[in-house]
Amino acid sequence: MDRKRKNTVLIVLGSLSAIAPFSVDMYLPGFPSIARDLRTDVSLVGLTLTSYFIGLSMGQLVFGPVLDRYGRKRPLIVGLLVYIFAAVGCAFSPSIHYLIGLRFFLAIGCCVGMVGSSSIIRDLFSGREVAKAMSVMMTIFGVAPIIAPTIGGLIVTALGWRFIFGVLASIGVFVLIAIKQVLPETKKADPSVSLRPRNVMLGYLKVFREHQFVIYVLAGAASSGGLFSYIAGSPFVYINLFGFTATQFGWIFGVNALATVVGSQVTRGLLRKYDSARILPVVTALQSATGILLLTGNFLGFLPKIAFVGLMVLFLFCFGLINPNTAALALQPFTKNVGSASAIMGSTMMVSGALASGLVSYLHNQTAVPMTLMTALCPSVACILTTIGQRRMRMHHQNIPK
Repeated sequence: MDRKRKNTVLIVLGSLSAIAPFSVDMYLPGFPSIARDLRTDVSLVGLTLTSYFIGLSMGQLVFGPVLDRYGRKRPLIVGLLVYIFAAVGCAFSPSIHYLIGLRFFLAIGCCVGMVGSSSIIRDLFSGREVAKAMSVMMTIFGVAPIIAPTIGGLIVTALGWRFIFGVLASIGVFVLIAIKQVLPETKKADPSVSLRPRNVMLGYLKVFREHQFVIYVLAGAASSGGLFSYIAGSPFVYINLFGFTATQFGWIFGVNALATVVGSQVTRGLLRKYDSARILPVVTALQSATGILLLTGNFLGFLPKIAFVGLMVLFLFCFGLINPNTAALALQPFTKNVGSASAIMGSTMMVSGALASGLVSYLHNQTAVPMTLMTALCPSVACILTTIGQRRMRMHHQNIPK
């Protein structure tokens, strides 16, 4: 496959993986309208997010072995068909309970794209090229939080919240066509991969025996915990504590998302000189230092709100550097069971994000401390793990007994 074709495939894979965040961020502005239309309150509408994230976590673990058993394209097509029908169902939901259930199936359908895109990249690339490819996909993935809320707000204002799901269904159809026309089958069906529950569990246990995989998956999950802590805590901190308007907060949120995209692009330049194992300890140390400065500066009161916003931009810029490299190193040991490994990686990050954001909510005390505590703690854990991972890889290359 030539370079131009590979770039086209990466664009399709990025679009495929971006469906999941689009399906969250686009309908958020419609929460009040959904509550009024379905005669319920916003707290019950919030359960549509809960059911979605449950489906996203569970579905990845289901689709991982399926992608190893049946190849890549067929499960992707089936998953997108489930997504499209679920999106249409959401658009016609007669009650909040139907919407909660259909959001679960919406997640089941789109999560195959998250697992499948990582698996296909590992099929097509090796070495530093994996991290470079991940950074391209991350760029497209990162555009979703920037544009989706604005698009969703315009649709709600002009047409109503139900049309949001019509647009999501249309996106699913577009990506489905692109997959059928552009995406090659990068892995043939493997009948030796069993889908019996016992064998699936044994396959997952086999993946966990790879120490490099465990170290870098946990490092990536820890860094993701910092990101989700910011997402959970930033509305209260920026609007209630700092006094920014909702519009200003939207701009700040967009700039932070852009910082993540820029970070993923800087990764590509760094990989021309350094490998991922050398980049990660430095970047996670920088993110950890930024998080600690946010915590201490806010706690002691010497950090102006503009400086706080600037440091948070740096924090998320570092995340854009960390995510592609941890993913590349986690998947590096695998030529088989790549789908299962990708599923564990994605599911672990979702669980970490849910725990971190849950702690921010649980520790809420009318200050910025809960959010900044997690933005200091999570990258510090990632820094320790990536340092351990770098040392283990250095010992392996030097053939020093462990």
